[in-house]
Amino acid sequence: MVGVDTMQLAGTRVTVVGLARSGIAASRLLQEVGASVTVADRKERGEVLRQLESLDRSTVQFALGSSYESALDRADLVVISPGVPYRMAALERVRQRGVKVISELDLASRFLSVPILALTGTNGKSTTVTLIGKMLEQSGKRAFVGGNLGTALSEAAIHALQARKLGQPCPYEFLVVEVSSFQLETVEQFHPWIAGILNVTVDHQDRYASLDEYIAAKNRIFENLTLSDYALFNLDDPRVASLRKNAKGRVLGFTRTHALPADVTGGAYLDQDRIMVTLDGKTHEICRRNEVTIIGDHNVENAMMAMIYAQLSGCRLPDIRQVLREFPGLEHALEVVRERRGVRYVNDSKGTNVDATLKALESIDQPIWLIAGGRDKGGDFSRLALSIRRRVKRLLLIGEAAHLIANAMGNYQAIERVETLKEAVEFAASGAERGDVVLLSPACASFDMFVDYQDRGRQFKALVQSLPS
Repeated sequence: MVGVDTMQLAGTRVTVVGLARSGIAASRLLQEVGASVTVADRKERGEVLRQLESLDRSTVQFALGSSYESALDRADLVVISPGVPYRMAALERVRQRGVKVISELDLASRFLSVPILALTGTNGKSTTVTLIGKMLEQSGKRAFVGGNLGTALSEAAIHALQARKLGQPCPYEFLVVEVSSFQLETVEQFHPWIAGILNVTVDHQDRYASLDEYIAAKNRIFENLTLSDYALFNLDDPRVASLRKNAKGRVLGFTRTHALPADVTGGAYLDQDRIMVTLDGKTHEICRRNEVTIIGDHNVENAMMAMIYAQLSGCRLPDIRQVLREFPGLEHALEVVRERRGVRYVNDSKGTNVDATLKALESIDQPIWLIAGGRDKGGDFSRLALSIRRRVKRLLLIGEAAHLIANAMGNYQAIERVETLKEAVEFAASGAERGDVVLLSPACASFDMFVDYQDRGRQFKALVQSLPS
């Protein structure tokens, strides 16, 4: 782990590109260690005033609007937010003159000396990270839970530095970190103790030239592992399972479909309906499959991964079992909003790609009224067609990708195009019958009509709650 003394950042000219949540947190961390900080964003000052309020503006310079790239010319180090394309021409020029370009995740990790429990994957990251955090908490352990989910890792670094200055121990025993492929593109020294990949499916093909390039970005989570670290793989996902051949750490796996293979040193598996975990030569039954409250086979996989992280971190088995029995799932992830006149309304706004929506459809046995659409991320919507024909009574399409989804449905005719989410909810409410499910699972990004997937989900919930009883 690279410590703060080796960073030599006091007085260093650092440009932080991107004023989203992680960019602001990185800027505050850099201020904390005395760097000369410039924040750069293509948005104009009026668009980012709220973000700037959390910074000490007396010690920060700003490069905003059309000329924001000029701040890179005088930087000794550049830190980028996940939403900033790491291949943009201005960043390539920075690299050509020998200046490092790193992610906020990588920056923050250099100031933290407690074990990092990191995981990535296309779907299920947030649910799994939350489960791990709850298991640690239930066992009385102090854990930070964040990263791509919620709070940026730089916030944990700030708290650790402030405690150190007061002569106090780090406020965390473990750092549970959700990591996106965007964050991993520019890691250099990010070093988890446990690193895992949940799954890889087609996503973000608007950012990557190929699926292989996307997988390569995910695989960087293992880049700095040593023989004393753990690498965890979904053995039921061929793309993920094949990555274990080159892993540097001790290889673990989880599977719902077969026994653990000989080349992994432990992990989780199903023995009929019992979820078993084998670590350090010891095997424990964690719980029965039906004791996992969150629904769907994919959530069994998420639970398996969380169990392994929790056991390696010293969590007690009764605490792990209790969390699995009580955890209802995340907001916007197959979240039951309401039952009205025998019809269930389910918010799966986190379903921002085709595979996430497929998993949502497969998790529901009742007839479905599916609300889908939004901004296309390069997904193959034709992969939805078979499940929609089998499970969906009516497909309600919104947003920019509505015509792409409709064209990919083949001979499926029960399609309604609507202008707004409100219109979709009201249309479904007027036609759904007792025993049906109205499901928002868009298979698309939200940015054509909403601030983000959370905004989309909360608007859906508000619309559902406003339906007359």
